[in-house]
Amino acid sequence: MARAPRKAASGRRRTAPARLKKIGIVDTSFSRFDMATAAVDELKKQGGGFEVLRYTVPGIKDLAAGAKILFDRGADLVMTLGMVGRQTVDKDCALAADFGLQMVQATTGKHIIGVMVHEEEAADEAKLAWLFDRRTREHAINAYDLLLRPEAIRARAGTGQREGYPDAGPIQMDFP
Repeated sequence: MARAPRKAASGRRRTAPARLKKIGIVDTSFSRFDMATAAVDELKKQGGGFEVLRYTVPGIKDLAAGAKILFDRGADLVMTLGMVGRQTVDKDCALAADFGLQMVQATTGKHIIGVMVHEEEAADEAKLAWLFDRRTREHAINAYDLLLRPEAIRARAGTGQREGYPDAGPIQMDFP
């Protein structure tokens, strides 16, 4: 027979503490920048209410498996962090990795925030390091907002946000 919850001494029912959201972070040893440290640092700057689950894989084609493992361990959302090299084969691997990430999202019904930086996006290593850091941090804000501040990401809808380089901005339409 089911029992009613016990009442606290004051006569009120006890409420269970809110469960912390779990944000998974999968990074790679192939990347030339520690994207996970930047992501965790930025998440902490946004506030609390979450815990981080970490998993590291060799390269970007392994990100989907890492994400699935973290979902199986209770993650509510996963950030996947990787670098795409300069070679044609690296771009092919990025496409294969993205297909895998899409499949995991579709089958779990949970968000994966895929953060990839292409090595050729920057002319020198200083600019590349800046891009790694900025893109990772901006996506960490997106991850936090999806889970804990949905009204914040909703407010950015249609505003041409870009992670890394400057935002494109919204398109203004003049009506006749």
